[in-house]
Amino acid sequence: MKTEMKESEPSAVEIARAHVDAWSNYDYQTARKHLAPDVHVTVTTTQPFMAATDTTGVDKYMEGLVKFADAVDTGSARVIGSVGDEHNALLMLTVKATLGPDKARMTLPAARLYLLDAQGKIKAEQVIFYAIPEQASTPDIE
Repeated sequence: MKTEMKESEPSAVEIARAHVDAWSNYDYQTARKHLAPDVHVTVTTTQPFMAATDTTGVDKYMEGLVKFADAVDTGSARVIGSVGDEHNALLMLTVKATLGPDKARMTLPAARLYLLDAQGKIKAEQVIFYAIPEQASTPDIE
């Protein structure tokens, strides 16, 4: 994952970054280790080929994550902004992926909001994103 790490980031941001780094490199065992047993995830997009997601529990979370992340180009996650504290983190990032009925290559700008529990595990994640076809001109997301 390409990212500019700050000297000392809040713990929630460090955990969120580590989680993204894990799944974007297909290290699903490490990604799972970051999750609370009752993790709740919601995913929203404007893309017609993807349904909204609202699941609870590690197994359901991982099922959806693997299905999504398997389409992501290994190591393409790039954090373009982050903020947080000890229990909350917000990452703005992009990944490259091959998605949709046409299996088109796309850039996915996203915001991922995390809530950590007292044990430092991801208790909640909210994701919002859209897809930019690779042949389209990519807006300035720096």
